[in-house]
Amino acid sequence: MSGETAPPLARSTLDRAAHHRTDPAWLAEAWLRGRVLVLDSTAGGRTLVRTGVMPPPLLLLGAGDLPAGSEAGAMFLGVEEDGTPMFAVDVPLPELPGTRAVGLRDVGHLLSDRDAGLFTTALALQNWHLRHLYSAATGTPTEMDEAGWSRVDRNGDRIWPRTDPAMIVLVHDGVDGPEGRCLLGNNASWPGTPGERRFSCLAGYVEPGESAEAAVLREVQEEVGVGVDKITYVGSQAWPFPGSLMLGFLATADPEHPVRVDPTEIAYARWFTRREIGAALAGRTVDVGGGARLVLPPASSIALFLIHRWLDGWLETPA
Repeated sequence: MSGETAPPLARSTLDRAAHHRTDPAWLAEAWLRGRVLVLDSTAGGRTLVRTGVMPPPLLLLGAGDLPAGSEAGAMFLGVEEDGTPMFAVDVPLPELPGTRAVGLRDVGHLLSDRDAGLFTTALALQNWHLRHLYSAATGTPTEMDEAGWSRVDRNGDRIWPRTDPAMIVLVHDGVDGPEGRCLLGNNASWPGTPGERRFSCLAGYVEPGESAEAAVLREVQEEVGVGVDKITYVGSQAWPFPGSLMLGFLATADPEHPVRVDPTEIAYARWFTRREIGAALAGRTVDVGGGARLVLPPASSIALFLIHRWLDGWLETPA
C-alpha cells in the first residue's frame, strides 16, 4: 500500500522473497552485494537518516562498512525492485557526517514508501528477537535462524515471529459538518506535560477467542462506558513497540450518553467537534481544562490517520 489512503506505517514496496530465507548459499552471496539498515537496540531501535533532504532517506550501508561478523545476525528483509537484497543488523550506529539518529515514531510518516516498509519491518523483527532469547516451553536459549525469521532452541524446536492484534477506534456521532463530534481519551499511563494533555482514539488488545469487532465493543464500553454501533473497518498498520498490529475502525455513538471512564485506563475522555480538532491540527490552542491545551496523536500513528479520515475535508484553514 502507498499514498494517503494507507496508514503511515502500512506503506511498503519491498518484495519479502520469503523463499530465500532458507537458502544459505543465496543469502551469503546476497549479503555481499546487498544494502543494510543498521538498527541499534541499545539506542531504542534507532537508525540513521541523511540530513538536509526531504523525505529523509534511510542510511543504507554495504557489508564492507559494517563490523566483522555482522552477517551472523543479519535479518533478510527482502529484495528491491531492481533485485538488490536488503538486510538489517543490530549493531551500534556509526558516527557519520550528514546523518542523525531517529526513531520510527519520529520519522515514520516522513519516510518514502520503501523506507517506511524497511524500518517498520526491521524494528518489528528486532523487537521480536530481543523478547525471545529463551524458549517459552523449555527455558533453554534460542538462536536466530532462517535469516532472522525464526529462532531454534537446543532441542531443535522452532518459533516464528508473532504480532499482537489490537483494535483502535475513532468513536464519532455520525453528524456531518464542523459541529460533528468525536470521542477521544487521555490514557492514564501517559506521562503528563505541563500545559498539555494528549487525547487519542480508544484502543486495546484483542483477547483470545474474540473478534476485532467484539473487542471494539468491549474496550469502548470498559474504558468510557459508551455503547457503539456501525463499526466500520478502515485499515491496519504495524506498531512495533514492541510488536502490535493495529486494526483501525470507525464507530458511532450517542454523545448524549454519559461518559464514565475507567480510571485505571483513562484519565480523561470528552467529545470534540471537528472545529476543535481542525483548530488543534492548524496549531491553534484548544483548551481542555486545567490550563492544558489539546495535543493530538503523533503523525506516524494510525490514530491520527483515523482522525484525519473522520474530518473528511472539514479541516479549517488557519486564520
